[in-house]
Amino acid sequence: MSIDIKPHAYNPAANPELFEGVLARRVVAFLIDFVIIAVPLGLAYIFTFVFTIVTLGLGAVLFWLLPPAAVIWALIYFGLTLGGPSSATIGMRVVDLEMRTWYGAPAYFVLGAVHTIAFWFTVSFFTPFILLVAFFNERRRLLHDILLGTVIINSAPRAAAMRSRVAG
Repeated sequence: MSIDIKPHAYNPAANPELFEGVLARRVVAFLIDFVIIAVPLGLAYIFTFVFTIVTLGLGAVLFWLLPPAAVIWALIYFGLTLGGPSSATIGMRVVDLEMRTWYGAPAYFVLGAVHTIAFWFTVSFFTPFILLVAFFNERRRLLHDILLGTVIINSAPRAAAMRSRVAG
């Protein structure tokens, strides 16, 4: 039985355009995705509050459903978008980023959902200072990226434009 170990698909020394500006745009993508997650949840809380008033307090029972619904909504959102054909959330698409495995394959639903869980666990348990890990590795990967074997890179059109700008 042999183990097939694949090499890293993305070399920052050979292809710096794949990693240029990724961290700053990743923050912007996170904020966009946060709004996309938060708006429906805010509307659900408002609806539940109004429903509670209309039903003279009986609707308050629904408030216990909202935290699990928030988790499910986030996992579905990130799983479907990262596992989709562009391997990027809506926020990542806006800023021309995509997620790949370390050996170059596109992301898939389970990887996207687990990536979300790993992000929240690492930030929750190790404080947000754990995000500083990105400044100490050449691929600018965060701790949860390293643990899951993923890398966030510039999209192919953006990387090609950066490549041609440098060459031209």
